[in-house]
Amino acid sequence: MSLKVLMVFPRFNENSFWSLRAACKIYGAQCPAPPLGLITLAALLPQEWNMRLVDRNAQTLKPADLAWADVVMTGGMLPQRVDTLEVIRLCHEAGKTVVVGGPDPTSCEEIYESADMLVLGEAEGIIGEFVAAWNRGERKGKLRAEKFTADVTTSPVPRFDLITTGNYLYVGVQFSRGCPFNCEFCDIIELYGRVPRSKTNEQMLAELQALYDTGHRGHVDFVDDNLIGNKKALKRFLPVLEQWQAERGFPFMFSTEASINLSDDAQLLQMLARANFFAIFVGIESPDTDTLISTRKKQNTRRSLAESVHKIYAAGIFVIAGFIVGFDTEKAGVAEGMIDCIEATSIPACMVGLLTALPNTQLFRRLDKEQRLLPFQSDFSGDQCTAGINFIPKRPRRDILADYREILASVYAPDAYFDRVRTVALALRRPTLGDGAPKKIGWREAVALMKIMVQMNILRPQLRRPFWRTVVEVAKKNPAALEACLIQMVLYLHLGPFAQYVQRDLDRQIAELDNEPEQIFIPPAAIAAQ
Repeated sequence: MSLKVLMVFPRFNENSFWSLRAACKIYGAQCPAPPLGLITLAALLPQEWNMRLVDRNAQTLKPADLAWADVVMTGGMLPQRVDTLEVIRLCHEAGKTVVVGGPDPTSCEEIYESADMLVLGEAEGIIGEFVAAWNRGERKGKLRAEKFTADVTTSPVPRFDLITTGNYLYVGVQFSRGCPFNCEFCDIIELYGRVPRSKTNEQMLAELQALYDTGHRGHVDFVDDNLIGNKKALKRFLPVLEQWQAERGFPFMFSTEASINLSDDAQLLQMLARANFFAIFVGIESPDTDTLISTRKKQNTRRSLAESVHKIYAAGIFVIAGFIVGFDTEKAGVAEGMIDCIEATSIPACMVGLLTALPNTQLFRRLDKEQRLLPFQSDFSGDQCTAGINFIPKRPRRDILADYREILASVYAPDAYFDRVRTVALALRRPTLGDGAPKKIGWREAVALMKIMVQMNILRPQLRRPFWRTVVEVAKKNPAALEACLIQMVLYLHLGPFAQYVQRDLDRQIAELDNEPEQIFIPPAAIAAQ
């Protein structure tokens, strides 16, 4: 009899930078993206097993779903921890065996001891052992893959048939794992290593074809933590990807994440643009050189950040960036310096967050050794914008929070945000793709455009003037960038209110600090001298 496997993807925090709730409503989506890890796992398991998927970000997990299953597989990232534990509880309440894996269980296995089985590490490196153990009748235990050895060239085409693509803003695929850099605060190198491992061209085209065959069109995200970690492999793939796109009339527009040294390679930028990459997330973190060196992000110190970002714009790709407040090396004036950096780079969508010591990172281990980590909060959201500084900082916490608030208030003021959108849109040099004919607007896009007009002109009248000023100027001076311009303005429908929400929460935290003594970091040497 075929094993009935229910895969459950836990909920993310519903109000975070990446939840993009307003953008989802515009495009009729339930949440940003489907669970690529789980649908890849589904393809790795024996295909005679009967599999179903419930994404709790887009669907309701019903008692009937649990009743159907022989086993439940779940797990995910740190921002999903609270709901993963809830899924385990619900499954046990229903008398079901629960198998848990994913990045957070791999980093913090002790948190998930209530699971029946833990399968830790990269699935390609351990799934065979799990299937053998299950077939032997084992229903308890812990299996761990050897680190950084999974052969991604054996990874199968994800089971896109298990998802409803219309539930999502975009769909993810993955080309490589790992990152060559050594940032102290990052857990990617701890989970996937510093030697990027890439899939073959044939694999990637098969994945994209399978996704194309579902009927999905539009945004596809390469979820790589640093797409350019292996430039040679990427440069072999991009011409093939461009040809595949051209043969199908460029059905997909791609986004990804890459390090800022992408700007050093004009050829690679042009190759990405010709394949229809339109957005890149870059970790800038801080404009302060001392901070970048101390956190081992030296690759950002060897350049003008503003010049680097504008080189990416010149290739026709807009930039989303991450910034962090709360490093030990920060000094007074950090807010002013970060605001100036954001304005100089003209990056509209900036994920400004508080430093979080993620489990299984060099930062976490250092702060633990210094006895600066704070007790873990069971309701920790995993969102750096609202739950960072989970340690005793060297600067007064109140000063850090006040600086953070000042940055958000400045960069997410409507005029400031839309001015940056306009600057970027005028700087973008989008390539001519295919035969250069205007792209046909589908029903979903037409409905979305009407919703954008209602939001910008009726429901949020304070945005009417900056919206039309931006649209008119870009339509006149650089119409090829109008679509990218609209995407960035739609992002503001979520990011503007979210920034206000975070500011209110910061006001609450600051008021609490004003009414109670604050923990101050005292260096160990000073304690020993007492």
